[in-house]
Amino acid sequence: MSELFDAVDALLASRAALPPPAERKRLRAAHGLTIDEVATALRVRRATVSGWESGKTEPRPPERDAYARLLDKLAELYPAAPADMATPASAADAAVPATPAPAADAADPATFTAPPAPAEAQPLSAGETSEAASEAAAMTATANPQPPTPVSAAPAPGPARTRPSSSPRRPGAKKAAPAGIPAAGTDPRFENGPLAVVDVEDGKVLAYCTGGLVLDVPAKSIPALVDWTLREAKLGQPKLAGPGKDADPLIVLTEAALERYGLPVTLTQEEKHAGRIPEGHKVVKQLARAEWKLTKRGFGPWARIYRPATGSERACVQLCIPSWNALDARHWGEAEQLPPSELARVLGVYASRVMTPRGSTAVTGLELMTALHPPTRASEPDATGKRHSEHNPGSLGKDAIDPMNWPPCEVPDGHPVLKDVPRFHVRGPAEKLFEEAYDWARPMTDAECTLRHLVGIDVNMAFAAGANGLSVGLGEATHLTNPTFDPKLPGSWLVDLSHVDLSRVKAGKEWVELDGSLLPSPFTPKGEAPEGPAWYATPTVAYAVELGYEVKPAEAWVRRENGRYLDGWYNRLRDAYLATMADLGVVADLQPADFLAAMDGYKARDPELAIVTAAIKATVKGGLGKLRERPRGEGWRPGEPWRALSRPTWRPDIRAAVISRTRINLHRKIVRHAAFTGQYPIAILSDCVVYASNGPSPLDFLPYREGKPLPGGFKLGINPGLVKHEGTQDVLWGEEVRERFDAPELNLARYIKDGTVTDADNGE
Repeated sequence: MSELFDAVDALLASRAALPPPAERKRLRAAHGLTIDEVATALRVRRATVSGWESGKTEPRPPERDAYARLLDKLAELYPAAPADMATPASAADAAVPATPAPAADAADPATFTAPPAPAEAQPLSAGETSEAASEAAAMTATANPQPPTPVSAAPAPGPARTRPSSSPRRPGAKKAAPAGIPAAGTDPRFENGPLAVVDVEDGKVLAYCTGGLVLDVPAKSIPALVDWTLREAKLGQPKLAGPGKDADPLIVLTEAALERYGLPVTLTQEEKHAGRIPEGHKVVKQLARAEWKLTKRGFGPWARIYRPATGSERACVQLCIPSWNALDARHWGEAEQLPPSELARVLGVYASRVMTPRGSTAVTGLELMTALHPPTRASEPDATGKRHSEHNPGSLGKDAIDPMNWPPCEVPDGHPVLKDVPRFHVRGPAEKLFEEAYDWARPMTDAECTLRHLVGIDVNMAFAAGANGLSVGLGEATHLTNPTFDPKLPGSWLVDLSHVDLSRVKAGKEWVELDGSLLPSPFTPKGEAPEGPAWYATPTVAYAVELGYEVKPAEAWVRRENGRYLDGWYNRLRDAYLATMADLGVVADLQPADFLAAMDGYKARDPELAIVTAAIKATVKGGLGKLRERPRGEGWRPGEPWRALSRPTWRPDIRAAVISRTRINLHRKIVRHAAFTGQYPIAILSDCVVYASNGPSPLDFLPYREGKPLPGGFKLGINPGLVKHEGTQDVLWGEEVRERFDAPELNLARYIKDGTVTDADNGE
């Protein structure tokens, strides 16, 4: 009889009631679980769980019973809000409640108090950059950041039939209205938004647009899809600057859409290496017969399909194919696995706040610079009333700098200007400009070993903050011999800074005594003191002057035509980041303790918006990296030009200046902190700094007096240039790790976030 009861129980379990798909996802996200974690626990594929949450598939026994049990337990922990109580949530509603501030440091209770109030404005020293000013401006200008296109009802139907989206918002999710799903554009030409995710459901081809709109797609082939996109879909985005160009519509193809249109779901190894499908593929032939063209990169993960422009009219569509690795997981997280409506939301928020993606986040970051500073503009009418194309002031122009006109010190190895340099010659500091981010560490002192914790703090959008207000060269360089240093003149300077003594430096207007052996040099990425003349970007040399030391350059390459080219780029990305973080409950005017609480688990509040924040940060770093793009394959040989050199935006000098200023900004804060507290960093990796502390929180060692942070020092907050908590580990952990690898100067900043260290990491 017991066997019969067991059979009945199993039968009932196989029909266990499950919540709706949207609720399944809400419950998982509420507990901070990833799709991968659930899939691993249930021993199924990741795509299977994604299908359960999108409603495309339903779980079957025996996984169904276990999945139902998981959801039941999560529902007990995170009950959905009653329908009659649900109201639109604001960004402030999404903020985590404030938690009490950590206790004051016992060593000086009058010095360390929390939470602080916003810092008063402090005068900048003669050589100090405008970073502090930009932080203050960001606090006032972006406490309520300019929202993207507001969410409204679905736009009026275009030529194609519309119907409601099949993927509603999660019940009870708290998010600001603008972040729910970006509404379609207000420009009537682009009333359905900048992009669409094309999928196939129940045999029908559907285009998921922003704002929750879904269009029926009649196209039977890729050429027909391109034609439909340009003629009927009303997709695209208005230009970002007056003389610029409107963004081409973006079509994202799901795996089902790829199969429908005769394209492979994944690329072969050979195709991955080539970055495209073969020219003989049937879809490429279809496009050729329809007189559509592909760019030189061919039909790859980011394919551009166009016809030559006639007058001012453009006919171009860009395709994005996630399953071909168009959305790199390092920058877009799990975006590739999202259902179509949610992927449209993620890409739509990014497009509305940054720009319509033009390729990888790096490519988009570079394209954003050009979109905000178009190379040409229309001239005033001439005598005949005609207008002509002319240089747009403040831009980099439409023509690349001749490779042979580059200063040899600014270019990477293998550049054409170095073709006569022996192949195996290693250029030293006196031959090569080497401005890179910090990778520095030192052994802990005996006093530091008696403390309990290692606490990492990370500078928000550090490289973006370094670009803000920075004057960079706009044209070619001029060579000078024995010049007088001018901190306002962008360029590269050959100068000996080995005499700068970090044990006695100026901090503001006063000279301070420090333990220079515990500080990294501000002049080299490894923190080692320079041994003689070396090439430096202007911000680095200016900092030596700021520290109180005389500089006498022997040589320089300077750019008299200069300007704050990156200001608009910084503002756009800053606003995008702050608006998205505000939607996640982290706003710009939080007190320090409240800020730390709000940052705790912010990604789980809306994993899709968390993807957007990661993509925005990757856009900053990737865009700056593209300024000095190296050759990639292409059959290149040292001494020969490569494709990137033909771009006006191939500007290694600008990249060097931004990195130089970012590193100097960080060192300035470290010096101010050391002078005031006597605390020195243990390790630095790029924009992450690790200190030894008695407590596990940044508030246990960051100085606050009378509710105010140290002027010119580290300050907790979400604005670019301010810092957040990166991670905390025990001091014992740090000592054990270094002992295990027999490396007393192993960079602990690389592992401070989660404490995981591997042999592979040690080999870097």
